[in-house]
Amino acid sequence: MAAGHSIDPARWRGAFEALTDRIAGRFARVEPRRRAGRLVLGLLADLPRKNCWTIAEWAGDATPHGLQHLLSRASWDADTVRDDVRDYVAEHLRDDAAVLVVDETGDVKKGTHTVGVQRQYTGTAGRIENSQVAVYLVYAGSRGHAAVDRELYVPRSWTTDPDRCQAAGIPEERAFATKPELAAMMIERFLDAGHHAAWAAGDEVYGGNPKLRAVLETRGMGYVLAVACSAEVTTQAGKFRADALAGKLPKRAWQKLSAGAGAKGHRFYDWAVIDTVDPGPGHRQLLIRRNRATGELAYYRCYSPGAVPLTTLVRIAGSRWRVEETFQSGKGLAGLDEHQVRRFVSWTRWVTLAMLAHAFLAVVRADEHDRAADPADLIPLSCNEVQRLFIAIVVHSVHNTAHRLAWSNWRRRHQARSQTSHYRRQAATQT
Repeated sequence: MAAGHSIDPARWRGAFEALTDRIAGRFARVEPRRRAGRLVLGLLADLPRKNCWTIAEWAGDATPHGLQHLLSRASWDADTVRDDVRDYVAEHLRDDAAVLVVDETGDVKKGTHTVGVQRQYTGTAGRIENSQVAVYLVYAGSRGHAAVDRELYVPRSWTTDPDRCQAAGIPEERAFATKPELAAMMIERFLDAGHHAAWAAGDEVYGGNPKLRAVLETRGMGYVLAVACSAEVTTQAGKFRADALAGKLPKRAWQKLSAGAGAKGHRFYDWAVIDTVDPGPGHRQLLIRRNRATGELAYYRCYSPGAVPLTTLVRIAGSRWRVEETFQSGKGLAGLDEHQVRRFVSWTRWVTLAMLAHAFLAVVRADEHDRAADPADLIPLSCNEVQRLFIAIVVHSVHNTAHRLAWSNWRRRHQARSQTSHYRRQAATQT
């Protein structure tokens, strides 16, 4: 390595092998276990698009059939691998003040056959689109953040159509569940596995759901959950809308505090907190955030088993952005959204292995930060840089001209068969 650089390729290689060994027992045969390792490496590769075709070519396979078999028919349980990912993240990024952040992300899709797809709002597009939506649980601590659970949102338009669900491979016992119900399920799964998180955070979809809030309070978890301006809260003076209470605050009630560091510096806002009245145990408050430039307001319902300072509530509210960073890096670095599969099992397997790939980057980054301080003229290693270096100096996936030409022929032959099939179908419909 270059002089003064502390990165050890052998250490990173050993860390990846230890992670793949961790999930090895989840596979009934050695072939799918090895293919899973190659798929994870391919998800980390610097490919312009990541799917079974491109990853198989990159990995040195002659065709994509092996990887397609891994995702659709091979004998292994993606939920047990999900549990391994959760344990791996909680173990290596452990933080007693960690926050569990829930949020959904959508993938725009064409057609009607991809599991869970329908016209629905997705923040990815910022509007209603034909899309597939999934809810994720992100573990966010001081050492890093990564997704530890996932559930596909299956709309009522699917669960009320058994034939459609069967065609997409959705388990018969899978009933309709709202996004907050999926979030509660994942949080309880995390806690039931023996892991600890002090807080939960989420946007208005989750903050506006009383059942989710009740689950968190029953489990003794604090929360800072966004709510709409129309949310009604009860104070000693009576019941008011959140925006009405904000309008009554005196100037001295606001404090300038940072919600955490961003790419361009600290995220400073004005904050105020109002105690609310509730017969249950614990402390409940309404937290209000004001943009210092535009004056725009945001509102949060807060609960904590014991009294906490405003700075703590602000820190938890700022943790909400960690899920956006996780989605961005999970999609950009590990192909979380690049699956080209239609059935439930294949989707579950792809996103689980993508979560594992991203978790590896987050853990390596955290370990490198702990190992040695970077020189003053270098920013700390990011997940992007870890991914780039890992593929470049550890994996070295280089294939000869014959391999590349063979894949060119395979693609063109497959595309020719597809083209012929399309023309025949078109001709049949026009006669």
